[in-house]
Amino acid sequence: MNGSTGDPLCIARVVAHPLRARLATVQHTSQGDWPALEIVIVEVTTDSGLTGIGECLARRGAAGYARFIEAALAPKLIGRSAHDRGLLWAAMRATLTGRTGGMLIESIAGIDIALWDLAGQAAAQPIWRLLGGQGRSRVDAYASSINWADDARVEAEVTRALAQGFRQIKVKIGRPVPQAIARVRQVRRLAGDAILLGADANWAYDADDALLVGRAMADCGYWFFEEPVVPDDHAGYRRLSSQLPIRIAAGESDFTAGDSAGLVAGHVLGLIQPDVARSGGITETWRIASHAAIHNVAYAPHVGWSGGVCAAASLHLAAAAENFRTFECMVFDNPLRQALTEPVFGDVGGLRDGTLEVPAGPGLGARLREGAIEEFLIRD
Repeated sequence: MNGSTGDPLCIARVVAHPLRARLATVQHTSQGDWPALEIVIVEVTTDSGLTGIGECLARRGAAGYARFIEAALAPKLIGRSAHDRGLLWAAMRATLTGRTGGMLIESIAGIDIALWDLAGQAAAQPIWRLLGGQGRSRVDAYASSINWADDARVEAEVTRALAQGFRQIKVKIGRPVPQAIARVRQVRRLAGDAILLGADANWAYDADDALLVGRAMADCGYWFFEEPVVPDDHAGYRRLSSQLPIRIAAGESDFTAGDSAGLVAGHVLGLIQPDVARSGGITETWRIASHAAIHNVAYAPHVGWSGGVCAAASLHLAAAAENFRTFECMVFDNPLRQALTEPVFGDVGGLRDGTLEVPAGPGLGARLREGAIEEFLIRD
């Protein structure tokens, strides 16, 4: 379907920008070191000149994502109404056959966020209000993350997070297991008993080792244990949930609601953490959060190493979801979060009494900073 429909939200152009920023401080997890980050920013422009922005998670190979978006997905959208988000989501999904996931769904996420941004601008309402809203103008946040690094660096990072006013902190853990257990205990000593603590293993363990670490976390009063085993090991997740007196968290590696549906319905997970820039955008992430709400499972948006558009979109979801529990506030400097949009949302600079502000402007409530695309654009 091509040509203008007379709809002011008729899509005229879709442009994808692959971006990269080097980090001032290398981030360390059980999966390795991250000296630089990549994302893709998508701009969807209508016949009326209105432009919506979105972001997709593309930690490596962002230029390839951008080419795929413009070559394979954009033709599905031109000439169609941005109002028809569900129809357009399905049309983009049909671009490739096979199981739902991977680069396709991450690419759809960037476009879908931009479509919601357009809808909010057209209605002169923030996205959280289009989703229903819970009357939240600020949301609780946790410091993410204390690096999987030497003891001295960990002590400095915990001390800084406490000084910034966080009442919730997440620490990265990995292998070997005795070192992880020592780290769990070290952070509890540093934080004190009043601070809520979580730990993220980034799939470092099998179920047997995760049980050892999880028991130490339970003894130290930790709140949640995130991604202890690989995402596909549902049997491992069920075993951990049945044997550990601690909330199991996962979901950042999921692409659609179906990926985690069984774990949520079975109360294997106590905290679902989809990433809007991976999980098909606001449309699919809202399905994940809503399904979790039906089963009384808490929702905590994953933000991770994404940029400012993802952070803003995640805050809208946090503001609207009835089962929202806490927001991931990244505490390291990331230019793609701190220098990409105006205003900046979801950054530690906006923390007040352990909470973050929810965008109030129409759509996402944030626009791209002038010159930001050129500054971070991948040209190689």
